[in-house]
Amino acid sequence: MLRRATKFVHRDISRVSCVRCIHANPLLGYEESDRRTPLHAPIAPATVTDRTYGGISDQDRIFTNLYADQSPFIDDAMKRGDWYQTKEILDMGRDWIVNEVKISGLRGRGGAGFPSGLKWSFMPKVSDGRPHYLVINGDESEPGTCKDREILRNEPHKLVEGALIAGFAMGAHKAYIYLRGEFWKEINVLQRAVDEAYAKGFLGKNAMGSGWDYDIYVHRGAGAYICGEETGMIESIEGKQGKPRLKPPFPANVGLYGCPTTVTNVETVAVAPTICRRGGAWFAGMGRKNNSGTKLFAVSGDVNKPCVVEDEMSIPLKDLIEKHCGGVIGGWDNLQAIIPGGSSVPNLNKQQCEVALMDFDGLMSLGSGLGTAAVIVMNKQQDMIKMIQRLAYFYKHESCGQCTPCREGAKWLNDIMTRMVQGRADTREIDMLWDITKQIEGHTICALGDAAAWPVQGLIRNFRPEMLERITEYQTRHGMIQEKIAAKVTKELYATHDHDNAKNAIPVVRYWQ
Repeated sequence: MLRRATKFVHRDISRVSCVRCIHANPLLGYEESDRRTPLHAPIAPATVTDRTYGGISDQDRIFTNLYADQSPFIDDAMKRGDWYQTKEILDMGRDWIVNEVKISGLRGRGGAGFPSGLKWSFMPKVSDGRPHYLVINGDESEPGTCKDREILRNEPHKLVEGALIAGFAMGAHKAYIYLRGEFWKEINVLQRAVDEAYAKGFLGKNAMGSGWDYDIYVHRGAGAYICGEETGMIESIEGKQGKPRLKPPFPANVGLYGCPTTVTNVETVAVAPTICRRGGAWFAGMGRKNNSGTKLFAVSGDVNKPCVVEDEMSIPLKDLIEKHCGGVIGGWDNLQAIIPGGSSVPNLNKQQCEVALMDFDGLMSLGSGLGTAAVIVMNKQQDMIKMIQRLAYFYKHESCGQCTPCREGAKWLNDIMTRMVQGRADTREIDMLWDITKQIEGHTICALGDAAAWPVQGLIRNFRPEMLERITEYQTRHGMIQEKIAAKVTKELYATHDHDNAKNAIPVVRYWQ
């Protein structure tokens, strides 16, 4: 959730992600004669030509019980293909698993989109005596994001199996699955799935008969958004306040309890078994280059059918809304804006939404990001300024207070945005607001500062005329002259009381007296 997609990441993607490679061998299984044969036929690379993405077939869906058509527990899960030939996957070895994930082009599904195979390979190949840990981020506190909880409550065994495979590939004997405390049902379902895996011999000593000992612990958080940041999560598991750590050292060297650790997302881990079974080339054949595979999209807001749906990466945003969600309430022409990747990314206006492709690179080219693929749709009946102010309040409330730019800046953003909702501001404060976001962005330990700044930047970039109109209307209604306000700042103009003040009737303040 809290991931900063740095320039370093995107500069290196083309070099490290082999998304069209078909030279790697497919997954191999053992026959009785101990002769290795492929479990799946070789898959040709996707054609490198322009095509329309989206509308994958049911046989290419990874999460086949997303809508709870069957039981989430082990008997039905195994009928759906979970735990199939998991031992054979482990027998292929750590390097084979990591390489297959690299071939797939899988990028982290938690926000930043870092290449998963590369991230897994950062773990030390030879232990220096310290244990290795896998930490799975199921905190899911980003407003609008609701994809991981569907995996947790309907497909928990995909996550448990994926944790075993990913942990083995990293040389880890223990995994912690960190869930926010409010996910009471999901916690119980996942814990039962873990218990079932132990009972079947899939976990514990000599897991799956592989000779590898592996334990999984379900850890409850306390609902703090900052714990979605990887080092804040590590601090929380250790029993400390969830405050991010300075990096370096990075978790792959000094993580949980001072040991090598990889922190990754629920969806990222849950797709790993299917990638290993069907081959990295199969996964790489969907979506655009460097944006491969399938993805869970969580669509909410002003659509006729809000849903969580699995489809191909790079699906056009308009197709996602029209095909899966029944369109925008009031029709596409009634669309005002869409936040395409969870509350922390800038919004897109209607013109951008018509050409947007739902993948990392496509949305970045439009000045936004895929993030967690939590699509929040807003039609013209919504007050955009008020909605962004509510997000500003959220980030002010969730700031851990460790970094001054975030601690002070997030409050300033909320204070100014509270007045912007009413129009009780100076038109020149729009530029001041932009400057504040730039002073926050990139100047904090973790990405919460960026998350607070980007929604406001998106509002100014796409809805500056509406902000000016709101301010001018307020000044006209109250007979105010802007220069007079600038000459003598009044206490009433700048008084704010978080977001509650913006809900009240606009106060009549006679500045000219």
